[in-house]
Amino acid sequence: MAAGSNTVGVGVIGAGNISDQYLTNLTSFPDLRVLAVADVIQERARAQAEKYGVPAWGDVDTVLGDPDIAIVVNITPPAVHVEVSEAIIAAGKHVWTEKPLGVNRDEARRLLDRADAAGLRVGAAPDTVLGPGVQTAKRLIARGDIGRPLFAQTTFQWQGPEIFHPDPAFLYAKGGGPLLDMGPYYVSTLVHVFGPVAAVAALGLKGQETRRVQEGPLAGQEFPVEVPSTLSVLMDFERGGQAQSLYSTDSPMLRTGIVEITGTEGTLVIPDPNTFGGAISITRPLTRMFIPPEPIEQEIVPVAQEGVVSGRGLGLLDMVRSVRDDRPHVATGEFGYHVLDTLLSIEEAAESRTFVPVESTIGEVGSLDAAFDPYAQTL
Repeated sequence: MAAGSNTVGVGVIGAGNISDQYLTNLTSFPDLRVLAVADVIQERARAQAEKYGVPAWGDVDTVLGDPDIAIVVNITPPAVHVEVSEAIIAAGKHVWTEKPLGVNRDEARRLLDRADAAGLRVGAAPDTVLGPGVQTAKRLIARGDIGRPLFAQTTFQWQGPEIFHPDPAFLYAKGGGPLLDMGPYYVSTLVHVFGPVAAVAALGLKGQETRRVQEGPLAGQEFPVEVPSTLSVLMDFERGGQAQSLYSTDSPMLRTGIVEITGTEGTLVIPDPNTFGGAISITRPLTRMFIPPEPIEQEIVPVAQEGVVSGRGLGLLDMVRSVRDDRPHVATGEFGYHVLDTLLSIEEAAESRTFVPVESTIGEVGSLDAAFDPYAQTL
């Protein structure tokens, strides 16, 4: 805990685009106190620290050397996630890492083993799946509202992050692309519903060999595309159920946030897994023929009243409270590893054009209590 308080001290490494979302929430949760922000560009760390009232800023050692910081948020580029997370563990602090956990299995596994040996925890984004949208849908499905889940369809397609991101090259490098960048949201949601993935198949392509930055000081600069920018995926789950997914940054047509779960008694639409709230719809089997454009009747399940909608940092807060209560947190490193293993298996399946088994597995996936309130003082 932070000295002289009943809050847990938090440090942030990485002051890029997504740090605003984290800092907005972490500085508003009463159980936490953000004590320092670090970045390789220290002026960027200073700007974020001043913007959010964080008392210290500097380089990585500023965060790792602070004895009052118990947990560190790692929001560096994917290629260095494991390197930075291991440094956090070596400093004796818990780590919450942005997705993906790493960019290869061996490094990610080593990180988890080192954390276990040190008695420290690893939490892995995305924690959007802990928001009221996905968690309410998960409870409805577990209750049997659509019968036995049979299959899922997910879609993420658009033009690509270079139209808004000031430095998007890393999103097309190893550890990026629509699969490793956005896939964690969709795969994590599917694993929450169906359990661990057994095997995958995929086809992939590159729409372009190079891309061009369109916004910011690097506008006009070209960069290489190192990974597939479109993937069509099939997934088979250990406990039954199948899914088909599209991940693409080659489409001028925007269709994102689509997650449909069909069961024996209906189809449930989950809110965008890259957000925390939204509404759920359930479509029941028809009792008569209808003629378009006559709409099919749907049940709408609002979720705003179930739980408190916050944002990124929710999983870290759950981890902090879980340490206090000596219970497992929901977004564990092992969960993050299974999602990473699944995503890397999809990459391998696209290269080989064969079904690829997913070697890792996990037990029962936890859920966040419907009464979990991030804005309550509980410590």
